[in-house]
Amino acid sequence: CHRGTGETAYGQHQGNRVAMPYATQADLVSRFGEQELIDQTDRINGAVVDAAVVAREIAYASAVIDAYLASRYALPLPDPVPDLLVGLCCDLARYALYTDAAPETVRDRYKDAVARLRDIAAGAIKLDLATPSVASSGLVQIDTGARLFSRENR
Repeated sequence: CHRGTGETAYGQHQGNRVAMPYATQADLVSRFGEQELIDQTDRINGAVVDAAVVAREIAYASAVIDAYLASRYALPLPDPVPDLLVGLCCDLARYALYTDAAPETVRDRYKDAVARLRDIAAGAIKLDLATPSVASSGLVQIDTGARLFSRENR
């Protein structure tokens, strides 16, 4: 991440705040195992995870997520990132790590992640965030409801 420039890890400016990736290499390892990351990133020796390849795909997956969220949420999102987005980012990044045909389970998880992102963008799934949405005006609306005691309700 380029903190001094306001540029995100995936090369997009987000105002004065820096958008961080929604997942880490450790998140991928905990979900899918280190061996799978080794198999998909170290094509020469097959011995270690190529952290640069993983970081690139996480950054790409984070940019895809931001594209879906931008119409409904103010970006970058505040910390902590909702667990749902961490999981979706991992599924998108995992799929992207497969340069050849991904196994069916990896493809299915990718398709499910995209479907969830579409649902979030459409408002069918709401993220639990402490920031206002893009659509909010910043004004507060108070609804007091019907009066219980009035001249008309005697």
